[in-house]
Amino acid sequence: MNLNVSNSSKETSPSGGVVLEERPKTKRPQRYKVIMLNDDYTPMEFVVYVLERFFQKNEAAATQIMLQIHQTGMGICGVYTLEIAETKLTQTMDLAQKNDHPLQLRLEKD
Repeated sequence: MNLNVSNSSKETSPSGGVVLEERPKTKRPQRYKVIMLNDDYTPMEFVVYVLERFFQKNEAAATQIMLQIHQTGMGICGVYTLEIAETKLTQTMDLAQKNDHPLQLRLEKD
């Protein structure tokens, strides 16, 4: 059986080898920090709960982030792609609003 294969899509280099087309390099998606801001009304326990529930922090890490927020005015809850960061921000803000807490978060490019 004789198969006729065309090499029209391939070019040959001066050395006789085959030149392959370059693949475009895939860029990593931009990442965003979810930052929680301090306020004087949201209970510390609620902040710890939110960090555990939506940001998958253990109790010790959540407490440490909560204290940083309390002492410095803000803290990083996590770094995610835009869609995930927006989802976590929305989930947190919705829960805070349902519980009458003025908790605020923002996104910042990493």
